[in-house]
Amino acid sequence: MRRASYWSWLWLALGSLYFALPLLATLQFSLLAKKGEIGLTAYASVFRDSGFAASFAFSFQTALATIVISALLIVPTTYWVHLRLPELRPLIEFLTLLPFVVPAVVLVFGLARSYNRTPLTDSHGGLHVLLIAAYVVLSFPYMYRAVDTGLRAINVRALTEAAQSLGAGWPTILFRVIFPNVFVALLSGAFVTFAIVMGEFTIAALLAQPAFGPYINLLSSSKVYEPSALAVVSFALTWASIGLLQWLSRGVGQGQPGGPR
Repeated sequence: MRRASYWSWLWLALGSLYFALPLLATLQFSLLAKKGEIGLTAYASVFRDSGFAASFAFSFQTALATIVISALLIVPTTYWVHLRLPELRPLIEFLTLLPFVVPAVVLVFGLARSYNRTPLTDSHGGLHVLLIAAYVVLSFPYMYRAVDTGLRAINVRALTEAAQSLGAGWPTILFRVIFPNVFVALLSGAFVTFAIVMGEFTIAALLAQPAFGPYINLLSSSKVYEPSALAVVSFALTWASIGLLQWLSRGVGQGQPGGPR
């Protein structure tokens, strides 16, 4: 047991170094904007750029919209499959894995061709809706498996029958019984979705959207030290946003009837 514990700590340390060393190297490089002097010049330049706050806010709002829409699609579908259509589970699992098979370039061009000469492609707001729709598709593998795992951990049929015996309708069962019971599982998929949307480049660039990913790429083509500073800042802001979402969501989940206590 002690030997196994040593090996566990060793692999944990190696994994931590694998993720931490590149970040530390990026941080060190970002502090050397002035030759022979360590300072925050690159960070000051990033924060002075108006495009930084605008692009981050745009991607943040897009990520929140993606999470909400994806949850409203995935939770009822997965719940119904568990309750009434278990034979369709292999098909649903296959469909939710398609974003891993279909490249982002193919997805965005397919959406653009399908909705060409419609309000979705003829206006900035329509393109934003199309962007969110593409991100919702990208979130399916993570959201579905998180919700499916959460539903496997509870007795869906017993909860449904108990709610129906008390006179609850399907909307009440879904939003006041099922959602609170899969809330923690849903958060894990939401966090992965949030991180993907905040850093995604291909779809946002091809749809000409002012997202955070294209902004980072644009800055990298014209600056030297600022991209490294921006990478560190975006890493910190993304994790801070995830922590804030978790804190706010915990309060909402605990305040709902039937939610986790």
